[in-house]
Amino acid sequence: MTEKAACENIIAGRHPVKEAILANRSINKLLVARGTAGAPLGEILNLARERGIPVQFVERSHLNGLVKDVPHQGVVAVAAAKEYVSVEDILAAAYPEAPFLILLNEITDPHNLGAILRTADAAGVHGVIITRHRSAALTPAVAKASCGAMEYVRVARVPNLARTITFLQERGIWVVGACGTAEDLYWDVRLDGPVALVIGGEDKGLGRLVRERCDQLVRLPMAGQVSSLNASVATALLAYEVVRQRRQVHGRVPDR
Repeated sequence: MTEKAACENIIAGRHPVKEAILANRSINKLLVARGTAGAPLGEILNLARERGIPVQFVERSHLNGLVKDVPHQGVVAVAAAKEYVSVEDILAAAYPEAPFLILLNEITDPHNLGAILRTADAAGVHGVIITRHRSAALTPAVAKASCGAMEYVRVARVPNLARTITFLQERGIWVVGACGTAEDLYWDVRLDGPVALVIGGEDKGLGRLVRERCDQLVRLPMAGQVSSLNASVATALLAYEVVRQRRQVHGRVPDR
């Protein structure tokens, strides 16, 4: 999705952008016109760095096309279509159930992210974790692809997925990564306890550090000629295996 398609989520001008950052508004990224200078902009960039907000430098004409009626002063913020939460918020919301999370390692296609959020809502996932960089963010395109599910799924955005995996493991959550070269098939491993499923990017799969941090790797059986499934399809299969095992071990799971 282009920024133009998300014009309702654009914040333009140095003062409005600064105040949005200070107010902890969920911001997907900053767009700064090349050649823009001055102390106010430096302060904005420092605030963005402190909060891990990605910054992209573009031509001034690009900003002119995005913001036609408001002076942008060389900087605009692309705000999230929905507020992000923290990983701690997700874990707190899961209680007293065993946490059930989905972690996404550089899923860049907004349609894939939307479809994954739709599955997460349907399967009773407590929260989805994405990364701040090299990842699709919560945009109107994702909201549309999710068919409204984005409004009901908690989404956290973290700077480093490998460190987040360690954080979850320290809290007793078993982290299972989907990997095409894994020895174990996904239905042969226990997934009925506190679990986080890790799904890799559309092209590269799991990154090396993320793969190494996982407690266990599983694969989907592939009998055909293609080497992998779409990330959202793989997520759905794994998520519903968790649902199946929890129903089998613990009895009824939430079901409308």
